[in-house]
Amino acid sequence: MEYKSNNNVVYSCKYHVVWCPKYRRKVLVNNISKRLEELIIQKSLEINADIIEMEVMPDHVHLLIEVDPQFGINRAIRSIKGFSSYTLRKEFPSLKTRLPTLWTNSYFVSTVGGAPLEIIKQYIENQQTSERRKKT
Repeated sequence: MEYKSNNNVVYSCKYHVVWCPKYRRKVLVNNISKRLEELIIQKSLEINADIIEMEVMPDHVHLLIEVDPQFGINRAIRSIKGFSSYTLRKEFPSLKTRLPTLWTNSYFVSTVGGAPLEIIKQYIENQQTSERRKKT
């Protein structure tokens, strides 16, 4: 497992994120889809998030993204969605006529990677035991 770090945190925070256009309209096609991918990559570079995998479907977006926990996944997704909506609606006026806003307010997020939960629980439980051993 690879870890990243900033000035005071070492981390590995990977998320699977999915979001949809308003009314789940199938508007993410052709040039809009290609431009959306470019915008997501551009914004992720600006916020120091790593796009591990991305798939733009006509009616939703899948991202596998790693984000600094001090920046936060909510702030990262808000930044990406806001920037991409503003830019796409400016560059593709047809999006303005079909939708009041490009994205829904909601999204799905799930953490991924790392050790299984049971292994982490065991590790935490064993910390107290290993501390006792060091003292004796």
